[in-house]
Formats: sequence, structure tokens, C-alpha cells
Amino acid sequence: MRALLLDFGGVLVEGVTRPSWAAELAGEVHRRLIGAGCTELGAADAEIDIRAGVAADKCWKDAMSRPRAPRELTHREFWSDFVAADWPEAARAVVTAEATALCKRMGELRQHCELRPGIPELLAACRARQVPVAVVSNARCGVVHRDFLAARGVEVAQQVYSDEAGVRKPNPEMIWIATRALGVDPADAWYVGDNLDRDVVCGRRAGVGMTVLMTSKSTARIPYRVRQRPTAVVDDAFALMEKLLEETWT
Repeated sequence: MRALLLDFGGVLVEGVTRPSWAAELAGEVHRRLIGAGCTELGAADAEIDIRAGVAADKCWKDAMSRPRAPRELTHREFWSDFVAADWPEAARAVVTAEATALCKRMGELRQHCELRPGIPELLAACRARQVPVAVVSNARCGVVHRDFLAARGVEVAQQVYSDEAGVRKPNPEMIWIATRALGVDPADAWYVGDNLDRDVVCGRRAGVGMTVLMTSKSTARIPYRVRQRPTAVVDDAFALMEKLLEETWT
């Protein structure tokens, strides 16, 4: 094994949804609309549509676990079509123009995240053995993840996020972007994710040497049955590190 690829949510970090996130974001959106002279839409209306957009996006993500090579929604598509499809044109134009900033703000407000136990020790073990680590993750706004890791002093060799790549797991290109950047063959890499329909399927499609399922609170949520199975299952980063240390590091 010459490289370790990790999912972000559920593997590197565990997140807790903040109950007030949608109201806070709607308030900020409403202030932007008022500042642009758009007065037809209230903050409560914006919150309803933001929540509806996120729910629709979740359904779309589940559906996109089936195609061979799914693309990712752009920030503009999310805000113009999933949130603001029925807004007055002027208001819709405002959020479409500011879609990237609003996706970033949504990511900052929506969850409180912390590193999962054992992650610092796992990364230290990889550094000691000169095994590069990359993050490969679906994300509505990867910059939020980059900022989180930077703020906590977590250094990895590469970070690949779906909104930046334009494709999303289980598209194998997500993993191949990382392995090309690291200069390793996919067969010489391990990929670790926390769900079956996106992560395990992606690892299998990409031909990685080992596809590891790390259980999290979202692992049991499977939108439909998939036939691909993980090579191994671990409960946390400590168990993953034990498995890595059993291998011959080259």
C-alpha cells in the first residue's frame, strides 16, 4: 500500500447538524435580497425553500449513486434550481450570482464538526512511514472542509472535492484524480469511506487495492441495496491504523 485515501464526513470528521442553521442562512439571504432591492420574499419563505432545496438535493444525491460516472451539481444549479426555482427573477438572479459564497456559508452554518477519535494518530503513523494521505469526498463546498482542516493543523498531501472536480462519487474519477496527483496506481491505494452506495461502490469501480468501510452514524442509511461489498470493515481510525500496521509498508 502506497497511499491512503479518506472520505471527509464520517471518516475524518463526525458532524452534528445545528438546528438553527436554516433560519440563520435564510436571514443572511434575506438581507442580501433586501440590499439588492428585492423585497417580495420574506426570510421565512427563504427558509422554507432552503430546506426544500436541501431535501431535494439529498434525493438527487441518492439517485446519483446509481450512474457509472455521475457529475456534481454546480453551486449555481443548487441555488437557482433547487432553492430559488419559484422566486421572483430578480431575487433568483441575486442568489445565483452569489451561489458559491452562499454554498460556503451554508456549509459553515449547517454542521459542527470534530475530528474522529484516532485520526491524529493515524495521520502521524502515515507520516512516519512516508505514506501520503489524500481526502476524497463529495462536498457541496469543499472550501469549508479545507478551512476546517487548516484551522486544526491537519495536513494531507491532496484534497479532492466533488464541487471542485465537477464529478461525484461513486464516479471513479474522484479517486483517480487523487491517485494521479500522488503518482500511485489505484491498486496500490486504500480508500476508506463510511457508506456503501457512494464510497464502497466508488472504491470498487476505481480498482483500489482495498476498499474499507469505516462505520459511522450514517453507514446504516442505505437508499437501496448495492451488491459491492467492502474489503474490510472497521469501527474507527484506531482499528484502521491497526490494520494498516499489519501491512508491509513500501
